[in-house]
Amino acid sequence: MRNFLVLLASTALTACGGAGVNSVGSNTPSSGGGSATPDVPGSGHTFVTPKDPKTYSAIGGVHSYNYKTSNDVNAPAPGTQYNQVYAGNSSTARDSEITISYDPRDAIFSLVVVDKKANVDIEHRFQDPAHRVNFGGASEPQGGVPDLVIPGIQYLQSGGTVNRVTYDAGSNVFPNGLPDGVRNFSTFFYQKPGTATKYVTFAGYVRNQTEIILVEPKAAPAYVEQRHKLERAAFVYGERTPNDGVPIIGSATYKGPMIASLVFNNLIDTVATAPTYFQWMAGDATTNINFATNLFTYSMNGTVGAPLIDIYTDRSFTLQQGATFAAEGNGRIDLIHAGGLLGQMTSAAFTQPNGTKLNLTIAGSSIDGAYFGDKAQEIGGGFRIVGGVPDERIDILGAFTGKQ
Repeated sequence: MRNFLVLLASTALTACGGAGVNSVGSNTPSSGGGSATPDVPGSGHTFVTPKDPKTYSAIGGVHSYNYKTSNDVNAPAPGTQYNQVYAGNSSTARDSEITISYDPRDAIFSLVVVDKKANVDIEHRFQDPAHRVNFGGASEPQGGVPDLVIPGIQYLQSGGTVNRVTYDAGSNVFPNGLPDGVRNFSTFFYQKPGTATKYVTFAGYVRNQTEIILVEPKAAPAYVEQRHKLERAAFVYGERTPNDGVPIIGSATYKGPMIASLVFNNLIDTVATAPTYFQWMAGDATTNINFATNLFTYSMNGTVGAPLIDIYTDRSFTLQQGATFAAEGNGRIDLIHAGGLLGQMTSAAFTQPNGTKLNLTIAGSSIDGAYFGDKAQEIGGGFRIVGGVPDERIDILGAFTGKQ
């Protein structure tokens, strides 16, 4: 399903490490949630081939953007996004507002995100086999969903459009019964466990809700107002390692994919109508762990996709499709108090397709993660980078997985 109220240039995002072609055509049910359980014979449950209904607490970030647009040339701010409310939050290994449940009996996923800091409160149940969608067909994921060129990506989508009779400025029903409508779709996507990792996987969430209202003032021409609520999330979930399964000597390097949702608006102080648009980014991450010192270093790189463009706003944006990203960070591992990794980013920058480099001033950042598998064979986590320049809205929330 394509969004008829907001538009997106269709963009394929690839992991920079040569992830290969998209395999979204595979509709085999994947794993759901549960506590840390080794993927061993006789365990009663495995992440790749689940046997029991399970629920996972995810690690990652979520953000939302609420605003209005209008085609009214007499509006106070024509061509702009007004009544803006932006919020975001990233979870830790011990404190998450995102849960994933899966029942292998019916192949049903349930996604719950109740994060007041991010202004998100949703519960979605993907129980209809037709909720599984692919790019390239008559029924596709909605605008704003990344077409990830990474093996094993599965997409599930639910929602619909509701029409009803609207009211004019004087609270009188339109005599001709002109309809308005609400379009509300949610998409959940994930990498099928067993494709690249056995104990953890990454996932994402897109919700586009747009209410369209035909306003007919008594003393002015009628106009259309759209009220948008957009939500994005990127996170990981899986079978966590028990503390006694984590090595206490030696070191290891974990490599795997990274995805992130971002807003990058550095034009607020120079372009009066500069809008804020969501964009996705995909790439690779490397985490180096020293088990003896409980310290880690982290690096990632990625490629940016096209923004989700609104129909009634100025189409000015800075970060171009195909821009590359690189960032580094470090931190410590505290299994007792934090449940895993916790750290910060030390540097981050984008490079535009024309070679222009955009170094980020970091006001706040985080790296949170955990070990997965019975012996810490894999790793997964989330990160956030908040821009620190006044009159800019720059925020990156992502997730990563890796295996030794």
